[in-house]
Amino acid sequence: MLTHLFTFCNNLGSQIKQWIRPTTTMLVAASLTDMTRSRADLIAENAMLRQQLIVLNRQVKRPQLTNGDRLRLVLLARCTQFWQQALHIVQPDTLIRWHRELFRLYWRYKSRKKNREPRITQKIIDLIKQMAQKNRLWGAERIRGELLKLGIDVSKRTIQKYLDKLRPTPTRNQAWKTFLKNHAHHIWACDFTIVHDLLFRPVFIFVIIELHTRRILHTAVTYSPTDEWVTQQVREATPWGKHPKYLIRDRDKKYGPLFSSLLKASGIKAIKTPKRSPRANAVCERFMGSLKRDCLDYMLILNGHQAYRLVREYVTYYNQARPHQGIAQQIPDWYEQDYPAATGSIIATPVLNGLHHDYSRTAYLH
Repeated sequence: MLTHLFTFCNNLGSQIKQWIRPTTTMLVAASLTDMTRSRADLIAENAMLRQQLIVLNRQVKRPQLTNGDRLRLVLLARCTQFWQQALHIVQPDTLIRWHRELFRLYWRYKSRKKNREPRITQKIIDLIKQMAQKNRLWGAERIRGELLKLGIDVSKRTIQKYLDKLRPTPTRNQAWKTFLKNHAHHIWACDFTIVHDLLFRPVFIFVIIELHTRRILHTAVTYSPTDEWVTQQVREATPWGKHPKYLIRDRDKKYGPLFSSLLKASGIKAIKTPKRSPRANAVCERFMGSLKRDCLDYMLILNGHQAYRLVREYVTYYNQARPHQGIAQQIPDWYEQDYPAATGSIIATPVLNGLHHDYSRTAYLH
């Protein structure tokens, strides 16, 4: 009995709402039905219609709603139960979708992490980054195992978060930069550069450099470089069995069969750079650029003998006095050694006829 009575009341309420629902077909009927509604309901409906008119007045063909317009329509629809009849420029389902998106943003804001500090200490984070940088082949699980050996329990997902920042594009093959960094102690590089003398004859300058210390190991100058000549220069640069494991060179024809045979007999593996890729031999190319910018571009080269003397003097200055950016402003001959204490008066020694100066303290002069 109560169930039937409750159903009857609901049906009656629905019929009453249907009778007093505003309509747009007849002006008199709409005005009569508006008289039965509350003042707040009418004000909300008028505000909703006014907001739609504001949007329609912006463009002629197709109105563009901003986020502020969507927010106002959603809030005004909350104030009137007849919002579907007052909505004309969009579908009711669109307004409901906006309302759901607003709730999604609201709960995302409520569920955000209030404490942004990492759950692990900065010391552990630095240790993870150090392991990832020094062990390029280790993954998150491998680093986690090493941390467990040290009594540090960190989840794999936490380690992966920091690995993604250090290794944004992981590859199976070892990158060229990684190879140079891991084997710099055992890599030398060689290359040629050309200058012209007073009679416009090309003078070839050959250089061998050590990648780890940026130290120039050997230089030579000639007018006609051949396979025999280059082979002899490598032989002079590797006395008493002192030689690298790798030697970077380009694909110049001056490196002929004799050159390759000497490297093979000495146990040196030649690494050929790709064609038209000077960056593959960037360290040697950088020295050649410094040699020209710091010295040869300001000199008039009379002949090959003068060019050799200039190169030798610049190499001495480069190895013994010139700080290098690639090794943290250290000097190649003083690599990984402490600088002298800041005591004693400072003197300047001219180099290359005053083109450069070597600054030192008198207390450490021999």
